[in-house]
Amino acid sequence: MKLTNKLANILAAVMLAIMAGLTFGAMSGDSLTMDEKSHLPAGYSYVTQKDMRINPEHPPLVKDLAGIPLLFIPNINFPYGSEAWTKMINGQWDFGYALLFDSNNPADEMIFFGRLPMIGLLLILVFYLFKWARELFGNGAGLIALTLFCFSPTFLAHGHLVTTDVAAALGVFVSMYYFVAALKKPSVKNMAVAGIALGVAELLKFSCILLYPFFVMLVGIWWLIKMINLKTAFKLLFVSYAVCFILIGVAYLFHTWNYPPQRQAADSAFILSSHGFRPGVNAVVWAADKPVLRAYAQYFLGVLMVTQRVTGGNTTYFLGEVSGAGWKSYFPIMYFSKETIIFHLFTLIALLWVVAKTRFAPVRKIWPAAKEFVKNYIAQLAMAMFLGIYWFASIKGNLNIGVRHLMPVLPLTMALSAGGVAAFARGFRLRIAVIALLCVAQMVIAIRAYPNYLSYFNALVGGSENGYKIAVDSNLDWGQDLKRLKNWVDKNGIDVIYVDYFGGADIKYYFGEKFQPWWGTRNSDELLKGSYLAVSATFLQGGRGWTQSGLDTKIGYYSWLNAYQPVAVIGHSIFVYYIQ
Repeated sequence: MKLTNKLANILAAVMLAIMAGLTFGAMSGDSLTMDEKSHLPAGYSYVTQKDMRINPEHPPLVKDLAGIPLLFIPNINFPYGSEAWTKMINGQWDFGYALLFDSNNPADEMIFFGRLPMIGLLLILVFYLFKWARELFGNGAGLIALTLFCFSPTFLAHGHLVTTDVAAALGVFVSMYYFVAALKKPSVKNMAVAGIALGVAELLKFSCILLYPFFVMLVGIWWLIKMINLKTAFKLLFVSYAVCFILIGVAYLFHTWNYPPQRQAADSAFILSSHGFRPGVNAVVWAADKPVLRAYAQYFLGVLMVTQRVTGGNTTYFLGEVSGAGWKSYFPIMYFSKETIIFHLFTLIALLWVVAKTRFAPVRKIWPAAKEFVKNYIAQLAMAMFLGIYWFASIKGNLNIGVRHLMPVLPLTMALSAGGVAAFARGFRLRIAVIALLCVAQMVIAIRAYPNYLSYFNALVGGSENGYKIAVDSNLDWGQDLKRLKNWVDKNGIDVIYVDYFGGADIKYYFGEKFQPWWGTRNSDELLKGSYLAVSATFLQGGRGWTQSGLDTKIGYYSWLNAYQPVAVIGHSIFVYYIQ
């Protein structure tokens, strides 16, 4: 059967619908995750107050989109009297609790409707992945890329959460699509569209700042092979970057409209007091109370906060060790562990196919051959270059809290892998059949993992049930299973349960009088015989791991639980023990 455009569109629509159903179903059962406790309330404060004092570490667009549906929920009480709003500097976690759980508001309804636009962002990314992969490699490659994406546990997990990781992947992919189009046809219209796409990317997540130097590099390569003259090269960069920064300025002008200038300056000075790049800090603080400039000061405040965070790292558990310094092996191992076997297999097939088809030109013809390659494959080269840059930056940084930070590389890798696999299979019926079966296997993996996508680990590392031995936090346990724990408690007729929970939800809100607080350093003798204890995997492994020398943190406080077997493991992320 010939794979016509019509048939490809129908198959794409079916996969898209299945993906939307899977992530929507998982969303309905997921509790509020850790970062959502900050992002969702911050977004509501932005669209109602035009004041970005909460959570400036991330750009506003994702949070705005989450906050807009909440405008249609009647009688939401804004916590104007909360110290998190009136006195604290970036009191994001306290403000999140105050708005969602301490102001008599319908928290579950707010969380549900705030998440819906996130699925919309996911679907936009699906559209562009299919569109670009098909344009570059044909219908077959477009469908292969779509299969890898629509049935990726990583995207199914994060695609419905009010966080910025899927948005970062969207920003990188779409801005690269339009910038490459402007390179090929540098009209003013294409330059402006590329600038809009870049501006939107920068308003989605600060990791997209890598696109600034990357696009300069891309234009330089295009000029070197004489596909563009120097005047047009400068024009392309000037127009696209000017449009980008105008868009950023307008967006941040809205978000600082009611933010008192004196408070913005004081908040910025306090937040950046320990930042090492003092010239940048001084410029941001100076501009923070100046008309027009204060919008850009708020933007660059976030940029500086993120660079400081990436450099400083975060204390977490990885392969038995607890550290705040990070591991160079972290992202490669998490990437291998969290993505599906089919995804890795397709990547390997594509790489081997490219190597097999590579022909090296004689030395005297290297430059003409390189020019011809770049001319014909600028999109593929751009994808591959950005993959290298992003991987290098990720491994070099110390912020090791989740494979989600690698999301920008996934659609690019999927597109390139799909192109290689489609080329490998083209014209060979047996190969086509094998690839089709592997695509079905990818679908089966995703359906079997439902609804526990966030805690997914592939079979090569022992599956999801053993994932907690490798890493926790947003790789496995981000607080998504609290409501599922409540369902288990009710089903088993348990009157009281001690809970040590890592996540964004409020235990009391769901459990009422059935909940008793617990923490890892508490004396285990305080647990009466016959008690139930539920511990999030992040706290459990943090309390059983060993630490690097010099790390000032208590360890071993959950080692006593090694003598117990859990009576239940909720969603692979919450371990329930019966104390005898």
